Amino acid sequence: MTLAPEALHAAFTGSRGYLAACSTGLPTTATRAAVIADLDARPDLVHYADVAERCRAHFARLVSTVPDRVAIGSQTSVLVGLIAASLPDGATVLCPEGEFSSLVLPFAHAGRGIRVRAVALADLAGAITPDVDLVAFSIVQSATGEVADAAAIVAAARRHNTRTLCDATQAAGWLPLDAEQFDALVCHTYKWLCAPRGVAFLALSDGFAATLMPLHAGWYAGEDPWAACYGTDATLARSARRFDVSPAWQAMVGAEPALAMFADADPAALHARVTGLAAAFRTRLGLPEPLHASPIVTWPDPAGADLTRLTSAGVAASGRRGNARVAFHVFNYEADVELAANALLA
Repeated sequence: MTLAPEALHAAFTGSRGYLAACSTGLPTTATRAAVIADLDARPDLVHYADVAERCRAHFARLVSTVPDRVAIGSQTSVLVGLIAASLPDGATVLCPEGEFSSLVLPFAHAGRGIRVRAVALADLAGAITPDVDLVAFSIVQSATGEVADAAAIVAAARRHNTRTLCDATQAAGWLPLDAEQFDALVCHTYKWLCAPRGVAFLALSDGFAATLMPLHAGWYAGEDPWAACYGTDATLARSARRFDVSPAWQAMVGAEPALAMFADADPAALHARVTGLAAAFRTRLGLPEPLHASPIVTWPDPAGADLTRLTSAGVAASGRRGNARVAFHVFNYEADVELAANALLA
C-alpha cells in the first residue's frame, strides 16, 4: 500500500499554523487513540514486545533495510555513544561545523585520545582523508535545514576506508533514505515521524556491527529476551538486536501507527509536497532557494523580532543560532504558507 500526501494529512488534527516539525512532530489521531487505549488496558508485556518488533520492521522498511540490521534505542546520543565507545583509541572523527550536539558530544567526550575535527558541510566530502576513521553527519542539518550531499560523502569515505554515520532525525519522514549506503544510520522518531519521544533506531551494516561492543546489553538484547532476564550467561542476539535497549513500552505503542503510516507513504510525493510548501514560502519572502530542496526554512533574525511576529500570529516556529526557523510537513497546507508570510510581511 502506498499512501498519498493527502491521506497522511487526514491523519492529523489541529495542525493549522504548526510549522515546527523540526522541533517536534504532531501526533496522529491514531497515535493518540493507541496511547489512550493502552493506558485504559491491562499491561501485557508480550503485546508490548510484539509492538516493538513491528516498530522495528516499519522503520527498516522506511529506510530501505531489513529488521535484522536495526537496533532499538531511546535517544540518538545513547546510540551514538555506543559507536563512540567502540572506536579505537586515538581515532579521528570528522563532522560538519555546527552539527547537532547529540551526534558529536559522545565523540568529543569519549576520551582515549579520540579527536573530533569539524569543517563546513559543503567541504565535508573533500575533507575526508586516510587518517579519518569515521565521518559523522546529519543528512539534514537541524539549525539550517541544509541537505548534505550524502552520495559525495559516502563515495569519498569509501575511497579512504572511512566509516560513515548518518543522523536521519531531520530527514526520515520526508526525505527518501537508503540506510544501506551508510555504515550506520541513527534516527529519533519524535520529529518528522510524529512519534512520541523515546523511540530511536540504529541501522547498521553487518561489517560495522561486528566492530561494535554491546555496551548497553540488557535482557532485551538476548537472543531470547525472556530467557535472558537473569545472570551473566545469556546469549546475545546474533542480529543488531544485541544492541537493543529495553523499549519504552508506551512510547512504542504510540509510535507504531505513525511509523507504519510513514513507511506506507509515497516517498517521492511526500518529498515534493513538503519541499513545495517551503519553496512557496521562500518565494513569498524573497528568500533564495537552497542547493538541495528542504522543507526547513531559516533566515537571519538575531533579535528574535520575526519569531515574535510569527508567534503573535499563531504560528509555531523556532529560533536557532540567530535565525528564525520554520518547517513545512505533510500536516501543513498552503494556508499555513500564507499565515506565516502575512505575519512577516504585514
